[in-house]
Amino acid sequence: MTATGQDGPIRVMLVDDHEVVRRGLVTAIDASEALSVIGEASSVAEAARRLPAIRPQVLVVDLQLPDGTGIDVIRTARELDPEQRMLVLTSFDDDAAQRESRAAGAAGLILKSARSQEIVEAIRAVHEGREVWPSAHVEDGPDLSESDQRIVELIGDGHSNREIAEALGIAEKTVKNRVTVILQALGMQRRTQVAALVAARRRAGWKPQ
Repeated sequence: MTATGQDGPIRVMLVDDHEVVRRGLVTAIDASEALSVIGEASSVAEAARRLPAIRPQVLVVDLQLPDGTGIDVIRTARELDPEQRMLVLTSFDDDAAQRESRAAGAAGLILKSARSQEIVEAIRAVHEGREVWPSAHVEDGPDLSESDQRIVELIGDGHSNREIAEALGIAEKTVKNRVTVILQALGMQRRTQVAALVAARRRAGWKPQ
């Protein structure tokens, strides 16, 4: 199957209550020969009404809607079609948003602040069966030492600083200091984000060097 599918451009539906945002997305998506916006909605209720007739290949939905959340739309879409591919669009990236989106059945999450081309590529990736999460955008990451990479992997396994220190035979204070350096290098604030990165890498088949 080509990027545009067997029957023309990938059919996309947008659910966002901000008219300006939707217009910008429509312009960006329709500018790509591989994609076409076939429907829009500005609320959970409107999306529920329109989804059965539109049946998009990829549903792009905002998390914050006037009469509910994007999660409500995702659940409705999943009931209509268990194979529906969905991408969450949001202004705020946090762990809770990712967890809720994953649990509801979304294949990815992308920030509204992303460049138009990034959003287009995310839609195409979701259509092709891949997952797109913020932490997954960093595949190889910055150059970390072998020991720091090992710490990253152990964080991904859910180990505490004390457990990591015991596994590596170093002081717990050293681990704490290295975690701070790793977070700065990865542009992250919390170790839970590092764990999410490791999970995304593993799903993608990435292995530490």
